[in-house]
Amino acid sequence: MSPPTVGRLLKGLGYSLRVNAKQIEAASNHPERNQQFEYIADQRAEFTRRQRPILSIDSKKKKELVGNFKNTGQAWVCEPTAVNVHDFPGDALGRAVPYGVYDLTNNRGFVYLGSSGDTPAFAADAIAAWWQTEGQLTWPTDDHLLLLADAGGSNSCRTRAWKERLQVRVCDRFGLTVTVCHYPTGRSKWNPIERRLFSHISNNWAGVPLRTWDTLLAFIRGTTTAHGLAVHAIFDDGNYPTGQQVTDAEMATLRIEPHAICPQIGVGTGIAARPLHRSRRAELPHRAPALRHDDSSDGYGCTIWTRGIQRVINGCIRSQFTLPRWLRRDNPRRHRRLTSLRNRPIARKFPGMP
Repeated sequence: MSPPTVGRLLKGLGYSLRVNAKQIEAASNHPERNQQFEYIADQRAEFTRRQRPILSIDSKKKKELVGNFKNTGQAWVCEPTAVNVHDFPGDALGRAVPYGVYDLTNNRGFVYLGSSGDTPAFAADAIAAWWQTEGQLTWPTDDHLLLLADAGGSNSCRTRAWKERLQVRVCDRFGLTVTVCHYPTGRSKWNPIERRLFSHISNNWAGVPLRTWDTLLAFIRGTTTAHGLAVHAIFDDGNYPTGQQVTDAEMATLRIEPHAICPQIGVGTGIAARPLHRSRRAELPHRAPALRHDDSSDGYGCTIWTRGIQRVINGCIRSQFTLPRWLRRDNPRRHRRLTSLRNRPIARKFPGMP
């Protein structure tokens, strides 16, 4: 029997050449899957009710090569942009590692761009950088964060180094308490940062070669939406080696409290700051009880003065008083005004202050 005859008979029986179809969800029949989503929804509702920050965190899956390489997508140009035929890593300036922090309440994104490895230490430093640059200004009276993360990657629910770095570089350093909620395995698309931040960044630089680090940062910072998304990005060229080991003794010193729902996979985990020695309490500027002036170059007094303004704003919001337009959260100029006030020497505003 000839091959054409076999093919004709197979087509008559309904057969054809087909590729595999990805239609089966991983662990879709897990008995606790729905319980995990319900618990995360309850945590989000509770933090929203208490007006506490809710952050969606993740590392962008595709690590872009920085150089004259083809970038997926299309762009409006008169002629096609000429790029390298082959994507050899040796021809690149480096490989971009973007880690994102998305504030669900204020619709603000923060991207910590690195050039080394996507490690737990890098993820923890990204959250610490967000708190230093935006978090403590936006949430001056809050010290409890909710992190929504994927089950794998650098912020995996089973990675010891992620918990240890989060304790040391975020909780202990700034005196914060962090609740981490991991989505079930294979459910990264449920993480809000995927569709509210990373998708818009990919659309913004689609079809444009990312030849330099400045080009990459410019596209990230220029990402916006009709709903008012604003993105801030910083570049860190530090080295983050892989393979960090955390011993049992180090894990025993961490202040970790697993939640009652699915503790074996860390759906809900609370990490609190450890008690500090009195000599280290001065390292927590957001704990300052009152307004004061400091002539040091770190801008400590200006920061506390700006947070005093923020406390007045929060009180007016809770009392339903009308705020000036430049102080409202929906005004895009508000962040710039507060930042400019913070950068001014406080002695000029209060010349008689000791």
